[in-house]
Amino acid sequence: MQISVDQNTQIAPREIKLLVLDIDGTIAGESNTINPRVKEAVKAAQNCGVQVAIATGRMYRSALRFHQDIGSTLPLLAYQGAWIQNPATGQIHRHLCVPPATAHKLLDYFEQPQLRSLLSVHFYINDCLYVREITPETEIYAQRSEIEAISVGDLRRVLKDAPTKVLALSDDTEVIDRLLGNLRSQYTPAELYLTKSVATFFEATNPLVNKGTSVRYLAEELLKIDAANVMTIGDNFNDVEMLEYAGLGIAMGNAPMDVQAVAQWVAPNVEQDGAAIAIEKFLLNDY
Repeated sequence: MQISVDQNTQIAPREIKLLVLDIDGTIAGESNTINPRVKEAVKAAQNCGVQVAIATGRMYRSALRFHQDIGSTLPLLAYQGAWIQNPATGQIHRHLCVPPATAHKLLDYFEQPQLRSLLSVHFYINDCLYVREITPETEIYAQRSEIEAISVGDLRRVLKDAPTKVLALSDDTEVIDRLLGNLRSQYTPAELYLTKSVATFFEATNPLVNKGTSVRYLAEELLKIDAANVMTIGDNFNDVEMLEYAGLGIAMGNAPMDVQAVAQWVAPNVEQDGAAIAIEKFLLNDY
């Protein structure tokens, strides 16, 4: 499925000054690496004067190699934008956390008898991953993220520091959907930002955090450019806000239909190098 850009949308390739890319399902598929065609398209866009950034739900340390692979010189937007850091200087521009009291309440909820055995719970504190125990789901996650999960037993032991993000994993997507629905009925958007980055991941961050607000911060506060000059590409529900914010929001063909619906164009899927095709279409060629 491909959606044409609205005829009333005043976007021309020369007007895009910032391209923001999600990682998983967008520039990295099953291989967990960026394919050559995507790298070449990004480099060509950079050579045309377009600055390129990464916005991801991943940890900063897990996202760093992708940032380096595309040769980005901009701050890296990690944890849905809760952690924004410039790898070149080490400067942390923004770090917004989940209040410890709220994290305690979420943990109480996850550890209800009917949920405890169904979920692997991850707390991200100071760019380290803490878990109750190493489950098969956690092992797979840690391997793909190329990080070490630290098993601590009772997660309350680490909550003297506020977590950057709270994540609950389950192979049962219905469990995650129910979890998201139930917690959205308990917490307003002013209390927590709740989303799914993939069908099996429930994620909670500070209410001021999402990829839309983080891309806005990068574009308007740091780079002094407008939304009309921004192009974003993503594939899942945690990308919706940045697709809506950008002058040109592109969804991947592997994105859920509700995500595709908010985009101005739908690229082929990640395994077909859809991100490269979108870059070639809108930044490297006239249309």
